[in-house]
Amino acid sequence: MSGIMRIGRIEIRVMDLEKSADYYKNVIGLEEMARDEERIYFKAWDEYDHHSIILKKADSPGMEHMGFKVENIYKLEELEYKVEQFGCSVSRVPHGSRIAEGEAIRFEIPTGHVVELYCDIKQVGTKVGVINPDPWPDNLRGIAPHRLDHALLTGEDIETVTRFFTEVLGFRQSEKIVTVDGEQMIGSFLSVTNTAHDLAFVKGPDKKFHHAGFHVDNWYEVLKAADILSKNKIQIEVTPTRHGITRGQTVYFFDPSGNRNEAFASGYITYADFPTITWTEDQIGAGIFYHRRELVETFSKALT
Repeated sequence: MSGIMRIGRIEIRVMDLEKSADYYKNVIGLEEMARDEERIYFKAWDEYDHHSIILKKADSPGMEHMGFKVENIYKLEELEYKVEQFGCSVSRVPHGSRIAEGEAIRFEIPTGHVVELYCDIKQVGTKVGVINPDPWPDNLRGIAPHRLDHALLTGEDIETVTRFFTEVLGFRQSEKIVTVDGEQMIGSFLSVTNTAHDLAFVKGPDKKFHHAGFHVDNWYEVLKAADILSKNKIQIEVTPTRHGITRGQTVYFFDPSGNRNEAFASGYITYADFPTITWTEDQIGAGIFYHRRELVETFSKALT
């Protein structure tokens, strides 16, 4: 096992920090934990670490970096060596560079995205605690997801980035999309836990951010999320539907800077001995939007 436990955080670039903070706090329903001159830090109510979403003030939207939490410093050092051996240039992010964070290693993956691995972050717990806890806390706002669930990124070389995550970081490929002739991989869904995906890539421009997915309980919560979005006049890209890939239920929408978000429920459980599920390119419509069985134009073009 690689020692990576799960997705830990995503730093999202936003153009209006206060407007975005209001959206992530009151529409998404995250809890503001801290702020400095250029960043605001949030967590979901069911997360123990200090933050999972960082908003960074910027001139253009997109993803600044994403981070994966590692078991301990020894595993972190092992992974640092393996990343360097693959050919990625690694740098160190010093302790305290961002609020509540310890040292991290930082590198660029084959699609040009910036990734960090870390094991040290302040743990603040949840409002329900760990002794005889209630199922949820009082005074939840907005969609109120349990946690940051996954991210989807785009890149030109899906084969190499898949090889990096599976061979170097110990992910498993739960599903893939290939051309009809089977000669080229154009989508890759990767898991380091036992969920259907913690990270995914689809073929497209390097360095682009497709969406961040937030976990909600069930189909009803996806429908409720759509009601909340409409009530708040948030742009919804696709109304509640089901994925063929992952079998999850979903609604897609956009934050004030144009970064795509998702409320995601269900999805199957996968294990290390499960085979990789294959979708062919001619069925990608049903794979992404199982009910309508075709993509909407913005899904592949609205990238940040």
